[in-house]
Amino acid sequence: MKLTAQNLHGVIVAIVTPFQANHDVDLAGAKQLTRFLIDAGVHGIMTTGGNGEFPHMLREEKQAVTAAIVEEAAGAIPIIAGTAAAGTREAVLLGQDAQAVGADGTVVTAPYYFQVSEDALFVHYQTIAAEVDLPMVLYNNPLYTGNEITPSLIDRLAGEPNVIGLKQSNADFGMLMENIRMNGDKIAVLTGIDSQFYAALAAGAKGIFSTAACVIPREMVAIYDLVQAGNFEEARQLQLKLQVLNRYLEYDPGYVGPCKAALRMLGLPAGPVRGPLPEVTPDEEAGVRSGLAALRLLA
Repeated sequence: MKLTAQNLHGVIVAIVTPFQANHDVDLAGAKQLTRFLIDAGVHGIMTTGGNGEFPHMLREEKQAVTAAIVEEAAGAIPIIAGTAAAGTREAVLLGQDAQAVGADGTVVTAPYYFQVSEDALFVHYQTIAAEVDLPMVLYNNPLYTGNEITPSLIDRLAGEPNVIGLKQSNADFGMLMENIRMNGDKIAVLTGIDSQFYAALAAGAKGIFSTAACVIPREMVAIYDLVQAGNFEEARQLQLKLQVLNRYLEYDPGYVGPCKAALRMLGLPAGPVRGPLPEVTPDEEAGVRSGLAALRLLA
């Protein structure tokens, strides 16, 4: 089924890239983790995003990881490849790589390092949409990129071919609301912040691109299902319950190390992070372990 603004919804996992002890990509581990997530009922997987450590991966590694996950999924759920790059040409090439191995769509952050104008951002995305024949999700994460994809820019891009959605990772909840107001009838608006999941759904978001769902997929899917069934108070209570872990999987102390630490504690493939990202400190590891224990996820 072709990925569209109408069927992009639910819990889309921002999957880690498992590495071996020597920091080589662990493709078998990526497949094992994919199977775990599909069996848990998630609605899609995003490969090679921030949680997948894309800035520290080679182009051929990104394609190999996406190919392995596509192969394991075998059409059960959509696989959406992270194809962010600082330059337009590289983003196009990464998108074409994803298309070549059967990805169902792409997720593209704003360019990073150089700050550019809204018109330059428009041309960047317009070019990618024209040259990569896959549905594209815009990814607004200004804390990391330094470039904001404003609601007005999203409004301009929503009419472009292949632009079907938005992953909104600006912590300003009002910005999410404005995007839903302005563009929610044109594209699928999803949050990228785990602690905002319930609130975003209640406000009309279609779902989440989630780091936490890499570790607690069933619980995140349960929040989505509860809201869809109209059980808002039960969903709110579950969101609060999960916060004991989610607080370690956002911006402080940095989400990749804690996410991989949690997966290792659960016996799932993860491996180390690639430098210069830091591993969790002993205190941080203890916090992650306490969160998993509070959710009764550890033996």
